[in-house]
Formats: sequence, structure tokens, C-alpha cells
Amino acid sequence: MEDLTTAVMRTIFSFFFILLLLRLMGKRELGKLSIFDVVISIMLAEMAVMSIEQIDKKASLFYVPMLLICLLEITMSWFFMKSKKARDVMEGSADLIIENGEIREDAMRRNRLNFDDLMVHLRQKNVKNIADVEFAVIEPTGEMSVFPKESRLPVTRGDLNLRGPAPASQVTYSGLPIPLILDGKVRKQALQKIGQNELWLKREIRKFGVKDIREVSFCSIDDRGCIFLDKKDKPRH
Repeated sequence: MEDLTTAVMRTIFSFFFILLLLRLMGKRELGKLSIFDVVISIMLAEMAVMSIEQIDKKASLFYVPMLLICLLEITMSWFFMKSKKARDVMEGSADLIIENGEIREDAMRRNRLNFDDLMVHLRQKNVKNIADVEFAVIEPTGEMSVFPKESRLPVTRGDLNLRGPAPASQVTYSGLPIPLILDGKVRKQALQKIGQNELWLKREIRKFGVKDIREVSFCSIDDRGCIFLDKKDKPRH
């Protein structure tokens, strides 16, 4: 009877303890899981099961490691926010499967995708024909983002000559929006892709009233030359 009571109490405690840990780790854990998130989830689940099954051992042997896993996840998530290279190494990066309407077979091999897998992903996005796709990106979570060709898009306000302001830059290229600045750091490879340099970028961000690149949280440019810029939050006193 004592063992049954211990098992019941540990089950209840484990439920609320994991609930608390997931709240601490944030909503990221509740969305699409990356490889890093899957590892964290499996370890938490395994430790919770062991704490209920092995009632002859002290509860602290299970709950302290679970707390440590939570702290590790929070620390790593903060580190990933600061370093894109670390994110790419641990979680992987998005990869173009279809670019400018052409299938990239090297990317399919790299992601171990066959054409049947590709068609399944496209059908899940309500796309019947590969010919209708301009871009398809496999995300780190394994989900595919699909962008139809303009001729296959529904009519918008822009098609009725109700367009917004003119592009902020004369730079144009063919491709998906490219991040130029991430967390105050310039992505030199992105600038090379659009044929520009840091001097050009500094001139462009001055149009937004920004003098220092370090003040920028995120900046990107799309294929029409439209620049999006978001400043870092100012510290609150």
C-alpha cells in the first residue's frame, strides 16, 4: 500500500513538475520540434517514467536531473539566439528544395528526400503540381514551406493597382527574402548574394533613422528590393 501511495504521489508531482518546466522553457517547446527539442522532450519523459517506476530510489535522483535539463535548455536557447552558427550546428538550417521553379536534387539527397516524399509535402500544402511551385524550403523541424508561382497566386490589392510604397532599395534579385542583419551582426554572405557591401547597407539603414548596425535586431530584403528593419528593444529602467 505504501508503494502504491508513493507511485501515485510521484505521478501527480511529475505531472505538475514537467508542466512547470515546460512553462519555464517557453512556447517554443509546444510548437514544431527541432532535433534539439526532441532530445529534451525524450529525456524529460524518460526521467518522469523512471521516477514513477523506481519508487525504491530517492525522488531527488530524478527531479534534480530534470531541473538540470530545463536549465540546460534555457541556457542553450539563449545561446542560440546570439549565435546563428550554433543554431545551424545544433538544430540544422532551412534548405531550398525547389528554387526558381527548379528542383535541387543535391538538396533532396542532403535531406534524404525522394520524389514521393516531396509530393506528399506539396499535397499537404494543397499543391498538386510541382510546376506550380516557385520555391519550396525544408525547415529545421522537417516541415516544408511552399511558395507558389505568381501566376498561381490569388488576386490581391497589388494586382488592382492598390500597391503600397515604392521599394526602399533599387537592389533586385531572384529568390526568397534574405536576412542581412541578425541580432546586430551583418551577414556578409547575404550581401555578396545581392551584390552589395556594408557601406551600402549602412546607407540603407540610415533611411530608417539607424546610425549603428548594432542597433538593428533584424533586417532583410526581398526580391523587389523592399527592406524590412526592426530595431533592438531599448532597455527599460
